Amino acid sequence: MARPSFFGLLLIAPALAMIGALFLYPLGYSLATAFTDPGSGFLSLVHFEKAYELYSTDIAFTLFIVIVSTLLTALISIIIAGILTLSETPWLVTALRNLYRWPLFIPFIVAAQCMRTFLAKNGLMNNSLVGLGLMEPLQATSFLDWRGIIITFVWKQVPFVTLMLAGAMASIDRATIEAGRNLGASRLRVLIELVLPQVAQTLLVGLVLSFVTMLSVLSVPMMVAGSQPTMLTVDMAFRINSYGDYGTANALGVISYLIAGTVAWIYLRHNMKREAQA
Repeated sequence: MARPSFFGLLLIAPALAMIGALFLYPLGYSLATAFTDPGSGFLSLVHFEKAYELYSTDIAFTLFIVIVSTLLTALISIIIAGILTLSETPWLVTALRNLYRWPLFIPFIVAAQCMRTFLAKNGLMNNSLVGLGLMEPLQATSFLDWRGIIITFVWKQVPFVTLMLAGAMASIDRATIEAGRNLGASRLRVLIELVLPQVAQTLLVGLVLSFVTMLSVLSVPMMVAGSQPTMLTVDMAFRINSYGDYGTANALGVISYLIAGTVAWIYLRHNMKREAQA
């Protein structure tokens, strides 16, 4: 019995070594640095005090951006997935199915660069509106601020959540949907009262993954909106690149861990409660 176990451990040893070297060690080092006073070497919250003093506004700004982006992603994903599942207009379903997935394969840094040329004051969006006569040139304004970050995040994450949601909706028994329609319910009511409760778990998984992903992106807030306030990822990069201040940067990282961990805890608690009720 010991022999297969030994060879099993031997097979997974490279993967475990990679996890230890590239994730567990950096995580442990970051936590130790964040809670250590560089002068005395003892446990201290001095880095967290400095992080709060300098970047409390950015912490609130990060939460605002990620929460609003997550809510808009949920709303748009539900609309698109609902149309794909319930619409009786073939050309609309075909057009959406062919278009909504495109941003899924674009890296965040490329998406940020695209938005810089699209949302700028003289960018493609404003020039198109001016060309169509819908806006005067003097009315053009730049969206390269917090609005640009939200637009980029939503544009990038909607395909991911929609793909999961549309797949879950497609697996629902069509008899349930047809029964609702035969009883006179509108497509909107069928979507809200019959379809969404059955795919809520899938939607929640997609939103949690999107929340954590957007929380960790550096390129979008740095390239789309280079002004203050900014997101925690930019602050961490700034503390390291400009000052070599790994302690404060790691303290900001721990705050990010806590935010992501809180969302994960809410999801797990909801899932456990759901299983207990079942």
